[in-house]
Formats: sequence, C-alpha cells, structure tokens
Amino acid sequence: MTATPTLAVKVLRAPRLPRTTVSFAIALGVVAVMTLAAIFAPFLAPYDPDAVDFAAVNAGPSAAHWLGTDGLGRDTLSRLIFGARTALLGPLLVVVASTALGILLGLIAGWRGGWIDSVLGRVFDVLFAFPSLLIAIMAVALFGKGLVAPVIAMSISYAPFVARLTRSLVAAERNRPYVAAYRVQGFGGAWIALRRVLPNVTPIIGAQSTLNFGYVLAELAGLSFLGLGVQPPTADWGAMINEAQAGLIGGHFLPAIVPAVAVVVVVVAVNIIGEELSDRIGGEIPA
Repeated sequence: MTATPTLAVKVLRAPRLPRTTVSFAIALGVVAVMTLAAIFAPFLAPYDPDAVDFAAVNAGPSAAHWLGTDGLGRDTLSRLIFGARTALLGPLLVVVASTALGILLGLIAGWRGGWIDSVLGRVFDVLFAFPSLLIAIMAVALFGKGLVAPVIAMSISYAPFVARLTRSLVAAERNRPYVAAYRVQGFGGAWIALRRVLPNVTPIIGAQSTLNFGYVLAELAGLSFLGLGVQPPTADWGAMINEAQAGLIGGHFLPAIVPAVAVVVVVVAVNIIGEELSDRIGGEIPA
C-alpha cells in the first residue's frame, strides 16, 4: 500500500499556493532583520549598550547617536539592538517548550482517548482558568525576578493551548481510513501516532505556535516593564520603556517610543506570519 503523504508534503507539493502577499513579505523581512540584529549585536551596535555618558544625557538624534540617548547617556540604538536578544530569546524558549509539552500531552489525550483524555482535559481546563501573565507574576514572586521563572511559568501556561489543538487534530486523524490500513498491516499504535499522524498535524500546530510567539513577546515585555522580568542594566525592550519613564516628564519621549515601537512592530509581524501560515495550511488535513 502506498503511504499517505503527510500534510507537510502535501503543502509543499500543492500546485496552487496562495501568492505571497506584500504584508507577509514585509513581516518576514522585519522578523529576519530583528533576528539578525540579535545574533550579530556585538558587531552591529555602535556603542557598548551599558556605556554611560553623563555628557550626553537624553540627547536627541544626531550623527553620533542616531536614535539619541537615554537618561544615563546610553546609546538608544545600541540598547535596542542588544535588547532584541532577550526580547526574542524569551518567547522562543517559551514557544519551543510549550509546543513540545503540548504536543506530547495532546497526542496522548487524542490518541488514547477514554479516561486519559478526560483527566488531561480537566487539567487543561484548570490551567486555562489562570492567565499566563498572572502565572508568570506568581512564579516571579516565588522564585525571584529575571527571565528564567517567567519563561518556565509561561511554558506551562501556554502548553494547554497547543495540547488542546493537538488533541482535537489527533482525535480526528485517529478515525481516518489510512490509520485503519496501517493497523491491518500490523503496525503498532505508537508507530502510527508518531510516524504518520503527528507529521500530518504538525504544520497546523506550528502555525498556532507562531501566533503564540507574538503573544509571549508582548507579555514578557510587559513583565520587564513592571520590573519583574529582565533586570537592569541588561538591555531589554520592556525594561528600556520602564527606565525611560522619568524622562517622559521632561519631554524626552524617544527612549520610550523606540523600544515600544519595536515591540509592536515585531508582534504585528509575527501575527501576520502566523495568520498567513494558518490560511495556507487550513483545510489541508488528509482524508
């Protein structure tokens, strides 16, 4: 019997993929630029992000400082570039961890069904009752400020979203003819679930995880703004907004506006990418 092609293969072989939209291309470019900036920050930043210059406090844009300086005379552009590291690393860790955990739990619940599905479903419902930001704040209160505790807490709080999606997709796949055909041939349930069912649903899960990245980025930036996430003097977009509050009273808006715009732009770009991927993949689950 010819193996049923996975969803990923069908998407790649599809004869009529939607034409790449301008917004999608721009969003990919924005994410690529921010990623490259984070990776090569030491080579791209014109100054040390923590270098203090009291002679240039709250300076406006100039040839020496393209985006001006903050209340301690630190170069805003350099801190923006280095801040991309923590701003992108945290959400990436959360998405990877929550997706892996969610896929594992969702696959077990959807494939096994019965009481296992019921128990895991109740666990998911309990976690859904608590906002991820609240769980992250509780983790900070218990384990201290920084990036580690919020990342672990948000990984746990976002896992049910992935798990519930995985569970529904796997439960639908479990009753499809190709699964029965593999069973007739003597393949074990674990082999079918991991080697045939999981690859079929992974693209849709990946699209949802892409959307989660934007949500997590905004929430981690919010934690840093509240002083509960990344701690000074480490450059971070949320922390930069927090540190710039004092300057707002004196009319120095740029140190706060620049990182805030960076957060909004990246979140919007990631959401556009996630929505586009969802549109392309939607309805392609094999029959």
